[in-house]
Amino acid sequence: MIFFEVFMWFLYFETAKVCNKPTILNKIPSSELVLNPDGSIYHLKLKPDEIADTILLVGDQGRVETISSKFDTIEVKRHNREFVTHTGTYRGKRLTALSTGIGTDNLDIVMNELDALVNINLDERIILEKKKSLRLVRIGTSGTIQADIPVDSVVVSSHGLGFDGLMHFYGYKESSGEAGLLKQINEKLRLPDNINRPYLTSADEALLNLLSKDYYTGITATASGFYAPQGRELRLKPAVHDLNERMMAFSAGGHRITNFEMETSALFGLSAMLGHQACTACAIIANRARLEYSKDYKPVIENLIISVLDRLSSND
Repeated sequence: MIFFEVFMWFLYFETAKVCNKPTILNKIPSSELVLNPDGSIYHLKLKPDEIADTILLVGDQGRVETISSKFDTIEVKRHNREFVTHTGTYRGKRLTALSTGIGTDNLDIVMNELDALVNINLDERIILEKKKSLRLVRIGTSGTIQADIPVDSVVVSSHGLGFDGLMHFYGYKESSGEAGLLKQINEKLRLPDNINRPYLTSADEALLNLLSKDYYTGITATASGFYAPQGRELRLKPAVHDLNERMMAFSAGGHRITNFEMETSALFGLSAMLGHQACTACAIIANRARLEYSKDYKPVIENLIISVLDRLSSND
């Protein structure tokens, strides 16, 4: 009887190989790949055919409509929790605009679920052999720590300096170039041991070259919060009271830390590990060195959106 069962299992696996079909052992459990009753991915509430290969990511839900108002056509509108998605065409190119909410924890959800939509067969719950690479561009707002970068300008991120700790859970390993640069940053910052160990991730080189023309570029620090993690003090004092000053002073090999926000390090790191292309372009709405804040940054965002749309649509 035992011999018969072993033989049947052997026959099952061999047949699966010949037919190029997955076995039950390949399937991702429902507790790990969570789907809605209609078959859509859990948080984004999207199906594979509802997203484009080029996706614009924004933190603010309202900014999705700002982007899609420039589209020639809109075929999909979806809203679940803080995740709003519009898919349509701009100058003949199919694009998706999607809101992530604030923080690398949300980026963790968005990136894994977008990847699942294109690289996992949701019906069979198996990873596809042929992988698809998405182009992901974050359009956001940010505060600069450098006095020479004016309010209402734009910074395109060459790197994400992560203070959030997310990528450590994925065992992210810096490239030799990233590791060397991070070593120099750590030597300058001299952070206390009880602060998250920073990590460094990089933008996709092709997207960086495409989007950075006429804009500032630099290392973007991704914070785990808005107040103390970015050196702000209201009623609670930051543990590192001169964090911004330490970052302002860093310069090595033409690199400097230019601005603070809360998503880029995770976007770059997860994209690299999953085989996607990513870049970030942020409107500078505050200058922390000069203690200045934009009087009206909406025109800057509008112009940045149009610039990114034009560059992406003319690049294929």
